[in-house]
Amino acid sequence: MMATTHVLVAAGVASLTALVAPEHAPTAAAAAGLGGLVPDLDIYAGHRRTLHFPVYAAGTALLALVLAVMAPSMATVAAAAFLGGAALHATMDAFGGGLELRPWEAGSERAVYSHYHGRWLAPRRWVRYDGAPEDLLVATVAAVPTVLLVDGTLPVVGGVLAVSTAYVALRRRLAALWARLADHLVPRLPPDLQDHVPERFVEAD
Repeated sequence: MMATTHVLVAAGVASLTALVAPEHAPTAAAAAGLGGLVPDLDIYAGHRRTLHFPVYAAGTALLALVLAVMAPSMATVAAAAFLGGAALHATMDAFGGGLELRPWEAGSERAVYSHYHGRWLAPRRWVRYDGAPEDLLVATVAAVPTVLLVDGTLPVVGGVLAVSTAYVALRRRLAALWARLADHLVPRLPPDLQDHVPERFVEAD
């Protein structure tokens, strides 16, 4: 799924804090959105493996949530929301498409790496690929709780949805562009840099 979908889903879930502790809702939504984004910082360094922990992140987030309930403060709520957002991200990746340049071709059986199981989890393709129309639908629905429950979030959420919409519109063209760039640039890179180019770009054809 799109990074923006991860952000909006995480923030949307965390915004439910407003129902029990409205004073902490803005902190929870912001921290969760950040947590939903951070795992994708590994996009060029072992994507969906280096910073993705579908089992361990969930366990850690649960412990942090217990602490936040027992001793609520800005720090404990932010920590629980951040870890929850990261855990949601890794879990959601298993429901999407495989790790490949053109995931709509459904050629990869690697969705996200589980360090607990020591293997890649297979994609379920409930959302066929990042940037699919249903991906945008998930992002849009997930944005509703944040807008309704956390004051002042409409401009930010609207901006994130605008980026999501543009990405969906350009998704397949971007894949073609990345494939052409990889085809022309990768062979010209020094061997030590070629080793750091993700396989999905090298194997684009």
